[in-house]
Amino acid sequence: MTETTHSASGRAGGSRSPGAEKPRWAGMSPGGGRRGAGGSGGSGGADSGAGSGRSWHRSPVRQLTPWLFLAIPLARLVTFTYVPVASMVSYSFTDWDGVSPTRDATGVDNYVQIFTRPELFRVFFVSGYYLAASAVQIAVALYFAAVLSFNLRFRNFFKGILFFPYLINGVAIGFVFLYFFQDGGTLDSVLSWAGFGSDHAWLGDPTSANVSLAGVSMWRFTGLNFVLFLGAIQSVPAELYEAAELDGAGKWQQFRHLIAPSIKPVISLSVILAVSGSLSVFEIPYIMTGGATGTSTFVIQTVKLAFQFNKTGLASAAAVVLLAIILLITWIQRRLVPDDKVDLV
Repeated sequence: MTETTHSASGRAGGSRSPGAEKPRWAGMSPGGGRRGAGGSGGSGGADSGAGSGRSWHRSPVRQLTPWLFLAIPLARLVTFTYVPVASMVSYSFTDWDGVSPTRDATGVDNYVQIFTRPELFRVFFVSGYYLAASAVQIAVALYFAAVLSFNLRFRNFFKGILFFPYLINGVAIGFVFLYFFQDGGTLDSVLSWAGFGSDHAWLGDPTSANVSLAGVSMWRFTGLNFVLFLGAIQSVPAELYEAAELDGAGKWQQFRHLIAPSIKPVISLSVILAVSGSLSVFEIPYIMTGGATGTSTFVIQTVKLAFQFNKTGLASAAAVVLLAIILLITWIQRRLVPDDKVDLV
C-alpha cells in the first residue's frame, strides 16, 4: 500500500521516490519494444517490427548492397582469371605464334607433341626431384612444428630461424645459392676445409644440378609448411594436452593420437601445395641455370616455347596439361584423404 501511494505521488509530481525505481529491463516487452501506458507495448513492438520489415522490403538499395560489394571482385576474377584461361585453351588447338593476327586450327596435334616428343616430356621427370624434396620438406616442417609446440627454451628463436627463408625474395635466393654452388664457391670451400674433395660441379650435370636446385627449394619453403603446421597444432585446446599428460601419455603418444588427427586437413593442404609447387617450379632454376643442363621445368619450358621459339599454341597446350594434372592430382588426393571432422571438445 505504501509503494502504491509513493508511485502515484511520484507520477503526479513528476519525480520518483527511491523505493519506486524500476530496473531498466522492467519496461521491455519480450519482443523487444517498450510497454506504454495501458499495456499497448506489445502492439507497438509489433508495429515497429512490421514497419522495419516493410522498410527493408521497400529499400532496393539494401537488397543490392551485397551484390555491389561482390561486383568488383567477381569482375576482376572473370577478367584476369577465367577469360585468360579460356583464351589459353582456345590457343592450344592452334599454331599461333603469339604475333600473327591469324592462326590455323591444328586439333590435338599440340597435345600429341607434348606426350610424344622426348625433349618436351622430359620435364615430368625433372618435377620428380622437386616432388621428393617436397615430401622431405613436409616431414621436416611437421617435426619441428611438433617439437616447438611444446614448452622449450629458445623456441621463439628457432621459429624465427625456420620461417625467415620464406620471407626472402626468390630472386635473391637464386643469386645467393648461385655463388654457393659455383666452382670454388662457398660449398666447395667448406668441403675443402673438412677434408673432402672440392672439384665437384654442382650445377654441371643433370642429376647433381636438379638435386641442388630441389634442395634450395626445400630450404626456402620449409618455413611456410612449418607455420601452417604450428598454427594448426596451437589451435588444439590446452585442456586436451593436460588430460593426455594426466593419463600418462608421452610426447609421441600425444603427437600420434592428438596432434596428427587434429591437423589432418592442414597436412592435406600441404600435400596439394607440394604437388602443385613441384610441377610449377620456375624462379630458382630459371635464375640459377636458365633451364640448362637438364634442369628445365614445366614452366620454364612453357615460357621458352612461347617467348623464345614463338610457339604460343604449343605453350598453351603445355599450360593446359599442367593445369589438368594439378586438378587431377588434387581431386584424387581429396577422394583418397577426405576431410574428416575432428571433434576436439
